[in-house]
Amino acid sequence: MTIRTIIDARNFDIVTCRPDMTVAEAVALLSAQRIGAMPVIDDTGGVAGIFSERDVIRCLEVHGAAAMDHRVSSAMTAPAITVSPDTTEDEALSLMTQRRFRHLPVMDGDTMVDFVSIGDLVKAKTDAIEAEAKAMRSYIHNA
Repeated sequence: MTIRTIIDARNFDIVTCRPDMTVAEAVALLSAQRIGAMPVIDDTGGVAGIFSERDVIRCLEVHGAAAMDHRVSSAMTAPAITVSPDTTEDEALSLMTQRRFRHLPVMDGDTMVDFVSIGDLVKAKTDAIEAEAKAMRSYIHNA
């Protein structure tokens, strides 16, 4: 299964932030949307990085409460590691495991077309396994 298969079935807006936002503004957005990370989009529409809960923790550890006044550009993880829609689910999961992160921008050329989490990939994998098991049970039952 490819990332394209997973994202073609989805229909929702991707929550993003800008590099010039304050960490406090970005944290408020993460909280309001109940998400753990979001892509940081620059003035050209490109992915400048990813801003996540882990970035907030690192920034707070270094700067204390003053971290909330810093710009996202100084706290985000950059450059962002990306995948294409043709990347397989297993390749994406392997990349996430090896690099120890949980979110990937999906790029079609220079355009971000989606943003997937490890949860999205695990759910798709689980759904596929359950469908296969159901088909096998049906085959055995009807044989």
